[in-house]
Amino acid sequence: MGVTAVRPGPRLPRARGPLSRDLLALLTGSPESAAADEPGRPEAADAWGEDHQLALYLCYELHYRSFAGVDARWEWDARVLALRGRLERSFLAALRAAAGTVAPLEDQLRELLVEPVDGDGLSYFLLRRGERWQAREYLALRSLYHLKEADPQSWVVPRLHGAAQAALVAVQFDEYGAGRPERTHSRLFAEMMADLGLDDGYGHYLDHAPAPALAVVNLMSLFALHRMHRGALVGQFAGVEITSSPGSARLADALERLGAGPAGTRFYREHVEADAVHEQLMRHGVIDALLADEPELRDDVAFGLAAGALVDDRLAGHALSCWREGRSALLRPLDAAAA
Repeated sequence: MGVTAVRPGPRLPRARGPLSRDLLALLTGSPESAAADEPGRPEAADAWGEDHQLALYLCYELHYRSFAGVDARWEWDARVLALRGRLERSFLAALRAAAGTVAPLEDQLRELLVEPVDGDGLSYFLLRRGERWQAREYLALRSLYHLKEADPQSWVVPRLHGAAQAALVAVQFDEYGAGRPERTHSRLFAEMMADLGLDDGYGHYLDHAPAPALAVVNLMSLFALHRMHRGALVGQFAGVEITSSPGSARLADALERLGAGPAGTRFYREHVEADAVHEQLMRHGVIDALLADEPELRDDVAFGLAAGALVDDRLAGHALSCWREGRSALLRPLDAAAA
């Protein structure tokens, strides 16, 4: 019986400050030879800043595919976990401060179901006047999540039970291609990247992605890796599924207008149909069932929904402000020759 080759993890990124520098130095060594103390002082860093978000992303990525050359034992090393906990507490405090008073869950869900007549988000911009270089940047920004799409949400499956768990697994079944590896959403996103002349390697654009893009992924991992935040993770996931279908239609049309072929629009075309079904499953199958069993999680679900929208809006605001000024939204612009 043959052995399937496994691609190594992505290379470690460049440091963005003392926190990520110290953590990277730790990860390039072995747990036995490293200093006994945990690296860095997260309390002195801006929780929304480049250094803090990269350090947190590095800690989380050890639980996914890790990085080339990093000892697998670092995943559960007490020094890394202690640093991660301090980074998480700072990030969570910043999220709560930025979110302010969170609207009731029912009000948030009701508002999400109303599609604005004349929206001004990223999908509207790319559809109406986006250029090909901006569409490529958008895919690079989103690739940190979509190349592992639904992996963070899978952490919550064993933390639910009964009807809520069954409905969430039904959504995840579609995310992973309904048993067909060529139809997994991460695979479709990689094919879309390749169609637009981008490198589809997992984590390839980490050094390009600014803090607002890292925060989107870090939020999911923060909620997903803690049982106490299972309600918040359900809220975040529901927000994505409820709002995805019309935005995906706009993005598919935008990419087609900018010269993408069938492989370059298939990912978003798939989401137009799939997420229309997922909206109902998440609202009624997951949220309603979860709150029937655990009504005390209502505020957590509401916070997760609000926090997910917050980090998405921060990323959109960053990208749009850059593009409207004619400059790159990435830390390192893409190679124009590959467009």
